[in-house]
Amino acid sequence: MAGQGHGTKAVLAALIANAGIAVAKFVAWIFTGSSSMLAEGIHSVADSANQALLLLGGRRARREASATHQFGYGRARYFWSFIVAVVLFLLGGVFALFEGVEKLRHPHEITSPAWAFGVLILGIVLESWSFRTAIVESRPLKGDRTWWQFIRQAKAPELPVVLLEDLGAQVGLVLALIGVTLAVTTGEPRWDAAGTLAIGSLLLVIAVILAIEMKSLLLGESADPKVQADLEHALASSPHVRRVIHMRTQHMGPDEILVAAKVEFDHHLSNPELADAIDVAEQNMRDTAPDTAIVYLEPDLHEVDHEGRSGPSTPAEEH
Repeated sequence: MAGQGHGTKAVLAALIANAGIAVAKFVAWIFTGSSSMLAEGIHSVADSANQALLLLGGRRARREASATHQFGYGRARYFWSFIVAVVLFLLGGVFALFEGVEKLRHPHEITSPAWAFGVLILGIVLESWSFRTAIVESRPLKGDRTWWQFIRQAKAPELPVVLLEDLGAQVGLVLALIGVTLAVTTGEPRWDAAGTLAIGSLLLVIAVILAIEMKSLLLGESADPKVQADLEHALASSPHVRRVIHMRTQHMGPDEILVAAKVEFDHHLSNPELADAIDVAEQNMRDTAPDTAIVYLEPDLHEVDHEGRSGPSTPAEEH
């Protein structure tokens, strides 16, 4: 699918960056004993696992439709993104909070702070590269929307997930750097614990945002309003179509839209002519919105009741 190309580069960039950063953070934690470094190490491990699951979801979604899943496996990308949000971010956030509380109760002085500073600065550089890649990949799909609107409205889950991951990683690294710096300069190790608690809270906030968005996609979202309007216009302007009585859309995956509509065609059409008119209307819709993979058009009659309200015919009258 076309849309699957968008995001893969960003996911791979994030995976490479996070895997390298995770190793560096754990080495720094061993030398420094910093709870912020441990929390950030867990954060990077979670992020790396996230990217692996996103790649797995993309691979699973490309399977052919089967007798059990007759509309295909496009929503596999939503499922694995939901797992990323709920499990990995949540576990990472809870672990960081637990570690922060433990270090508040039992402070541990930071040793060899140069390791912590070096790794955190390296992490900021690598995460900046990953974040920039995600931004570049997202811009063609973002259009005129704000970044928040893009995250809320995007149908492909990979880019919003990577954008929030990278943003969270950047903020987390800055929080860890602040915590370690204050702990070293003041001699109070509880600042390091405070940084750990801030990182855990950040992860939980991101987990909640992603879980809400992925839940909505899993339940099934309609196509964007502009896409719906374009589809309806293409259908209404097709030969022999008198009016579109109503139309419904749903994303079966990021790049697959299901369209179902009741349509009033010219009444004089024979059955073969009606079948040809339906085929032409379906093709017009696919030409307008290439993601339109499945179309069901039901010929119907548009009637006006005795109170002047219009609508489709009753089930007993449908043709």
